[in-house]
Amino acid sequence: MKPRHKRAAMIVGGLAAIGIAAYFVLNAFQSNLVFFFTPSQVESGEAPKNRTFRIGGMVKEGTVKRDNLTVSFVVTDTVKDVPVTYTGILPDLFKEGKGVVAQGQLKGDGKFTASEVLAKHDENYMPPEAQHAMDQAALEKANKTLK
Repeated sequence: MKPRHKRAAMIVGGLAAIGIAAYFVLNAFQSNLVFFFTPSQVESGEAPKNRTFRIGGMVKEGTVKRDNLTVSFVVTDTVKDVPVTYTGILPDLFKEGKGVVAQGQLKGDGKFTASEVLAKHDENYMPPEAQHAMDQAALEKANKTLK
Protein backbone atom coordinates (compact mmCIF):
# COMPACT_ATOMS: atom_id res chain seq x y z
CA MET A 1 0.00 0.00 0.00
CA LYS A 2 1.09 3.48 -0.70
CA PRO A 3 1.52 5.88 2.21
CA ARG A 4 -1.37 7.94 0.86
CA HIS A 5 -3.71 4.91 1.00
CA LYS A 6 -2.53 4.03 4.52
CA ARG A 7 -3.22 7.58 5.65
CA ALA A 8 -6.72 7.52 4.09
CA ALA A 9 -7.45 4.16 5.73
CA MET A 10 -6.34 5.53 9.12
CA ILE A 11 -8.56 8.60 8.70
CA VAL A 12 -11.58 6.49 7.71
CA GLY A 13 -10.92 4.10 10.61
CA GLY A 14 -10.57 6.99 13.05
CA LEU A 15 -13.80 8.61 11.86
CA ALA A 16 -15.61 5.27 12.16
CA ALA A 17 -14.33 4.82 15.74
CA ILE A 18 -15.42 8.36 16.67
CA GLY A 19 -18.85 7.74 15.10
CA ILE A 20 -19.33 4.49 17.03
CA ALA A 21 -18.22 6.11 20.29
CA ALA A 22 -20.62 9.05 19.72
CA TYR A 23 -23.47 6.61 19.05
CA PHE A 24 -22.86 4.77 22.34
CA VAL A 25 -22.60 8.01 24.33
CA LEU A 26 -25.79 9.46 22.86
CA ASN A 27 -27.63 6.16 23.29
CA ALA A 28 -26.65 5.99 26.97
CA PHE A 29 -27.63 9.62 27.44
CA GLN A 30 -31.03 9.07 25.82
CA SER A 31 -31.84 6.01 27.93
CA ASN A 32 -30.98 7.87 31.17
CA LEU A 33 -32.82 11.08 30.27
CA VAL A 34 -35.78 11.72 32.58
CA PHE A 35 -38.27 14.50 31.79
CA PHE A 36 -40.40 16.45 34.27
CA PHE A 37 -44.17 16.85 33.81
CA THR A 38 -46.95 18.46 35.82
CA PRO A 39 -50.29 16.77 36.49
CA SER A 40 -51.90 19.07 33.89
CA GLN A 41 -49.40 17.94 31.26
CA VAL A 42 -49.93 14.29 32.22
CA GLU A 43 -53.71 14.65 31.95
CA SER A 44 -53.42 16.37 28.55
CA GLY A 45 -51.42 13.41 27.21
CA GLU A 46 -48.02 15.12 26.91
CA ALA A 47 -46.31 12.57 29.19
CA PRO A 48 -45.07 9.31 27.66
CA LYS A 49 -46.82 6.08 28.58
CA ASN A 50 -44.67 3.15 29.80
CA ARG A 51 -41.53 5.33 29.88
CA THR A 52 -39.85 6.75 32.98
CA PHE A 53 -40.44 10.43 33.77
CA ARG A 54 -40.95 12.66 36.81
CA ILE A 55 -44.19 14.19 37.98
CA GLY A 56 -44.20 17.02 40.47
CA GLY A 57 -46.68 19.03 42.46
CA MET A 58 -48.36 18.96 45.85
CA VAL A 59 -49.69 15.93 47.71
CA LYS A 60 -53.45 16.50 47.81
CA GLU A 61 -54.93 16.69 51.30
CA GLY A 62 -56.77 13.56 52.46
CA THR A 63 -55.51 11.28 49.68
CA VAL A 64 -52.67 9.39 51.35
CA LYS A 65 -53.62 5.75 51.91
CA ARG A 66 -51.16 3.22 53.32
CA ASP A 67 -51.25 -0.56 52.99
CA ASN A 68 -48.05 -1.94 54.56
CA LEU A 69 -45.27 -0.59 52.32
CA THR A 70 -47.61 0.38 49.46
CA VAL A 71 -48.76 3.98 49.57
CA SER A 72 -51.21 5.63 47.22
CA PHE A 73 -51.73 9.38 47.02
CA VAL A 74 -52.71 12.08 44.56
CA VAL A 75 -50.32 14.68 43.13
CA THR A 76 -51.97 17.96 42.12
CA ASP A 77 -50.96 21.24 40.57
CA THR A 78 -54.28 22.77 41.80
CA VAL A 79 -55.81 22.29 38.33
CA LYS A 80 -55.44 18.55 37.59
CA ASP A 81 -54.81 15.50 39.77
CA VAL A 82 -52.84 12.31 39.07
CA PRO A 83 -53.10 9.22 41.29
CA VAL A 84 -49.72 7.80 42.31
CA THR A 85 -48.83 4.40 43.79
CA TYR A 86 -45.50 3.76 45.46
CA THR A 87 -44.12 0.67 47.19
CA GLY A 88 -41.28 1.37 49.57
CA ILE A 89 -40.29 3.63 52.42
CA LEU A 90 -41.28 7.25 51.93
CA PRO A 91 -39.01 10.15 52.91
CA ASP A 92 -39.56 11.52 56.43
CA LEU A 93 -40.70 14.89 55.08
CA PHE A 94 -43.44 13.36 52.90
CA LYS A 95 -46.76 14.90 54.06
CA GLU A 96 -50.11 15.91 52.66
CA GLY A 97 -50.14 19.46 51.35
CA LYS A 98 -46.37 19.47 50.77
CA GLY A 99 -44.32 19.41 47.57
CA VAL A 100 -43.32 16.10 46.04
CA VAL A 101 -41.54 14.83 42.94
CA ALA A 102 -42.14 11.20 41.98
CA GLN A 103 -40.20 9.29 39.34
CA GLY A 104 -41.80 6.34 37.60
CA GLN A 105 -44.08 5.35 34.75
CA LEU A 106 -47.63 6.12 33.70
CA LYS A 107 -49.57 2.92 33.14
CA GLY A 108 -52.39 2.44 30.64
CA ASP A 109 -55.08 2.94 33.30
CA GLY A 110 -53.90 6.52 33.96
CA LYS A 111 -52.23 5.72 37.29
CA PHE A 112 -48.64 6.68 37.89
CA THR A 113 -46.49 3.94 39.43
CA ALA A 114 -43.55 5.55 41.21
CA SER A 115 -40.17 3.91 41.66
CA GLU A 116 -38.79 6.85 43.65
CA VAL A 117 -40.41 9.63 45.70
CA LEU A 118 -38.60 12.82 46.63
CA ALA A 119 -40.08 15.15 49.25
CA LYS A 120 -39.47 18.82 49.78
CA HIS A 121 -36.54 19.08 52.18
CA ASP A 122 -37.10 22.49 53.70
CA GLU A 123 -39.87 25.03 54.14
CA ASN A 124 -38.55 27.38 51.45
CA TYR A 125 -37.49 24.93 48.76
CA MET A 126 -39.40 23.54 45.82
CA PRO A 127 -37.79 22.26 42.61
CA PRO A 128 -37.77 25.13 40.07
CA GLU A 129 -39.78 23.07 37.57
CA ALA A 130 -42.43 22.27 40.17
CA GLN A 131 -42.60 25.90 41.34
CA HIS A 132 -42.99 27.11 37.76
CA ALA A 133 -45.69 24.50 37.11
CA MET A 134 -47.56 25.48 40.26
CA ASP A 135 -47.38 29.18 39.29
CA GLN A 136 -48.64 28.42 35.77
CA ALA A 137 -51.50 26.29 37.09
CA ALA A 138 -52.53 29.00 39.55
CA LEU A 139 -52.44 31.59 36.75
CA GLU A 140 -54.60 29.39 34.49
CA LYS A 141 -57.06 28.77 37.33
CA ALA A 142 -57.28 32.51 38.03
CA ASN A 143 -57.87 33.26 34.34
CA LYS A 144 -60.68 30.67 34.18
CA THR A 145 -62.43 32.14 37.23
CA LEU A 146 -62.23 35.66 35.76
CA LYS A 147 -63.91 34.56 32.51
